[in-house]
Amino acid sequence: MPSPPPVPVVGGGIAGVACARALAAAGRPVRVLDRGRRPGGRMASRTLHDRVVDLGASYLTAEEGSPFAEVVAGWVGRGLARPWTDTFAVAGPDGVRGTRRGPLRYGAPGGLRSLVADLADGLEVEQGRTVEDVAPGPRLDGEPAPAVVLAMPDPQARRLLDPPTAAALLDDRPWLPALAVVLGWETRRWPADLHGAFVHDDPAVEWVADDGDRRGDGAPVLVAHSTPDLAAAHLEDPGAAAGPVAAAVTRALGIDGPPAWTAVHRWTFARPARPREEPFGLVDGIGACGDGWSAPSRVQSAWTSGTALGRALA
Repeated sequence: MPSPPPVPVVGGGIAGVACARALAAAGRPVRVLDRGRRPGGRMASRTLHDRVVDLGASYLTAEEGSPFAEVVAGWVGRGLARPWTDTFAVAGPDGVRGTRRGPLRYGAPGGLRSLVADLADGLEVEQGRTVEDVAPGPRLDGEPAPAVVLAMPDPQARRLLDPPTAAALLDDRPWLPALAVVLGWETRRWPADLHGAFVHDDPAVEWVADDGDRRGDGAPVLVAHSTPDLAAAHLEDPGAAAGPVAAAVTRALGIDGPPAWTAVHRWTFARPARPREEPFGLVDGIGACGDGWSAPSRVQSAWTSGTALGRALA
């Protein structure tokens, strides 16, 4: 008896890979299709100046007792993830104003993308694969499929669907852009206990992470995430935002002198303005999952969304 065709999962971020992993665990053939060169999605990492830098998600958290906490514990036990901090600074254009405590955040010595790659180990993953069309049936690029999973931001999923299917599966809620601006110095010029900073009341920057601190190598590298307004104004020329962001970061954190080098990564659809409470969407064999579901939007939510959809399809 011939084996059933694989379920295509479009998108190689943590939601898509988690969905594929859940399908595979249930004995269902599955194939991940990702247009990038490596799995990771918005848990992206890039090598700059001979070291990996996290450009997307800044960290991950895990609710105690949750299934995702077990996954994170496994990563920590194998040295793929590391506990980082539960305290960040709060800053503004006039400097650091205090600190804020929250849940324990985890980083990854090899970059957060390495965690998605680990989750994808053993799965069939086709990189550099661009999907053009997902139609009722379901069909992917004209070929029938037992089901199709879209693990990506809503605006990207809508481009693949016909209007009636898109309207039934998704809605028109907005997604916000962001620019990740990497700032590198020759030596560290900020306190060792800074870790990261939420920046308020600044037109250029919302958040700054100490990449050397979260990765554990102490490199003098910060990654700043811009405000949506600044990103929207520089989507066509992201590099032009490096100067305003660098100025905002040095002012907010009291750093003496500009960075020695910068790099900018554009996220046209960085996060949903209003993530859904529902874990996933599913209409006539076409499913949607990711950090637009299972509010609030975060890494755990994306994993939870993908896992739930995979189990529902299985």
